[in-house]
Amino acid sequence: MGRINPYTLQMQITRMFEQGQSFFATTKVQEWLKERNHDPSDYDIIFHQKPAPPGSKEVMVIEIELNRKDGQPVDPWLQEQANLHA
Repeated sequence: MGRINPYTLQMQITRMFEQGQSFFATTKVQEWLKERNHDPSDYDIIFHQKPAPPGSKEVMVIEIELNRKDGQPVDPWLQEQANLHA
């Protein structure tokens, strides 16, 4: 079982972009998929910069879009968990 992290994946990816380390964001999402027993090579990972929700301390957030390479729909629960807000 993977280690417990108090920060959501979306928060971690957003911080990576803010700190100029977006190069490592794809690897982070691939590790996250592996922890959930999904094969990262089955997915295209796309990042979208969006304004942060009202009331947030952040200025922007990075939304994570998962697309299956085989054309099958992505599990809605998995997509929701990838973009879960703290």
